[in-house]
Amino acid sequence: MTTSLDRADERLVEDSSPRAMLDNFVRRMRSGDLGMTPVIVGLVIIWVIFYTQNPRFLSSRNLVELSLDSATIGMISVGVVLVLLLGEIDLSIGSVSGVAGSILAVLLVYQDWPLPAAILAAVASGLAIGVLYGLLFTRFGVPSFVITLAGLLAFLGLQLLVLGSRGTVNLPVNSWLVDFANFKFLHPVVSYVLAVVAGVAYFAFRAATIRRRAAANLSAPTVRSVAVKAALITGAIAAGAYYLNLDRGIGWMPLLWVLTIVVMDLLLRRTTWGRHVFAVGGNEEASRRAGIAVNRVYLSIFALCSGFAAVGGVLAAARLQSVAQSSGGTDTNLMAIAAAVIGGTSLFGGRGSAYAALFGMLVLQSITSGLNLIGVDAEIRFMVTGAVLLLAVTIDSLSRQARKSSGRG
Repeated sequence: MTTSLDRADERLVEDSSPRAMLDNFVRRMRSGDLGMTPVIVGLVIIWVIFYTQNPRFLSSRNLVELSLDSATIGMISVGVVLVLLLGEIDLSIGSVSGVAGSILAVLLVYQDWPLPAAILAAVASGLAIGVLYGLLFTRFGVPSFVITLAGLLAFLGLQLLVLGSRGTVNLPVNSWLVDFANFKFLHPVVSYVLAVVAGVAYFAFRAATIRRRAAANLSAPTVRSVAVKAALITGAIAAGAYYLNLDRGIGWMPLLWVLTIVVMDLLLRRTTWGRHVFAVGGNEEASRRAGIAVNRVYLSIFALCSGFAAVGGVLAAARLQSVAQSSGGTDTNLMAIAAAVIGGTSLFGGRGSAYAALFGMLVLQSITSGLNLIGVDAEIRFMVTGAVLLLAVTIDSLSRQARKSSGRG
């Protein structure tokens, strides 16, 4: 019996040929629909350059460290991606992460709170701050730039107040949270199973899409092409897991970060809420006229942004095994916002992907790791990071102009 999948496969096989796929890719590039292409190409170039300068850069040990170091600020960057999708900004993410880490440390060490309760209190503080931002923005019309700039200063002071005269609070070395952030890694067999699960999940989601589009007589990828992509995804993850397993393997904390990005991407692309986020970021007034609860979208995004900042602050405290007055400093803001932009999230709103936090953070952390390995000073790292950020914004502006000229927005 011929199924709808088979009919879609037969009807669209020519459109999914390698030549057709290449032509479609070139057409999208010319129209300004760059997607993740620039950051992925840039990441490959960065890795090649640093490998030629020091082969230790691509060693399994260094890549494991790179993944661990990326996860803390990378988690904060997930929230930055969300707020940028609305065309807004949050300048206080570093301060919020520092406050959350300080609350965690003080409650855990000096107030003898159970670890789960201390973590919940720290994350709840971030969510509450985000709700406050959202209310100020939606009820009083205060620009997000002003709100979060004030928050940057206010919550820096709150962090100093929470830490008090102690200045630095060391987390218990036997804490499960410290173990999670530094010493917990997947068993090699589990990492390979995870690769298979990822491939199967991708195929299942894409197959469901094919069914829906075939039922509506719309074009869709062929089952064959989706199966090939699923196999490539499985192979790529398994190969990466094998290489990382030559050292310690895939850390639990980086895995949490990646899974968070996957879930947020699904929420953005597969739910009504996610479609509303893109709609509001693309055109707020048109969204309002279409009946979208615009204020609720803003409120949810500001809450999530500060919530992710708090989670990042908790992970950073666990990674460093301490919290200090400098926790969540200027470098945190720089890295988190730069990662979202470099990863391909448009500063103009309405365009981007949760995966921007992943690839953008990998670019920045690769630059940091590579320059450290070849003995370059910190000031050069900031200059290189600034240049990469400027290049990313320039590409975004040029692609936006190309989309306008092609009539695609």
